[in-house]
Amino acid sequence: MKKVQEHFDSEAQHYDNLILTLIPHYNKMTDVLIEGLPFDEEEDLNILDLGCGTGNISQKIKNRFSTVHITCVDISENMINIAKNKLSDYSNITYKLADFQDISLNDDYDVVVSSLAIHHLEADLDKKNLYGKIFNSLAEGGVFYNADVVLGSSEYLQDMYIKKWKEFMAKNHSEEDIENKWMPTHRAEDNPSKMIDHIKWLDDTGFKQVDVLWKYYNYGVYGGVK
Repeated sequence: MKKVQEHFDSEAQHYDNLILTLIPHYNKMTDVLIEGLPFDEEEDLNILDLGCGTGNISQKIKNRFSTVHITCVDISENMINIAKNKLSDYSNITYKLADFQDISLNDDYDVVVSSLAIHHLEADLDKKNLYGKIFNSLAEGGVFYNADVVLGSSEYLQDMYIKKWKEFMAKNHSEEDIENKWMPTHRAEDNPSKMIDHIKWLDDTGFKQVDVLWKYYNYGVYGGVK
């Protein structure tokens, strides 16, 4: 995670523009996550954003649920600072600079969300343990949704996913940058798991109504209800 922290600290200033050139349908993916939250817009909700980055998810949540309280957690101080600036016009937001594996989740959250963060956890067991931690932090009827990168369920599908991902990146990045920068970064820092495994882990943890809300090759939105 130290390598991940250093990476995002160095790219924080360019993240919002860069992410649109690296992640296919990024805005659609994050919109679906917000649209999936099954609450009235005037409800007084307590929300946790794990790996908040520059605050994109929290901003979209605030635009739909203006009165909620959000706790933003991220390992990168530079990301947190940009999120603070981006969200400065919104109230009831607190920030925690921390590795979300290490923090205590003692509150009864109505919603836990994450985007492009959990895949950085090194082992499948780390992800399963985090899902248990999230489940225990949720109030009854609370929801967890994650927008993230996933593996294909077969070697063929995974090869296709990577091919399609490279085709997307090639619209804005040179082949040299893709092969010598972005793919090595992916291999060094990303540890995605199969979508079907995430669904099983959530189900085993005790989540109900587990579902895939959206998927595009190696990116997806999934989660469940306590």
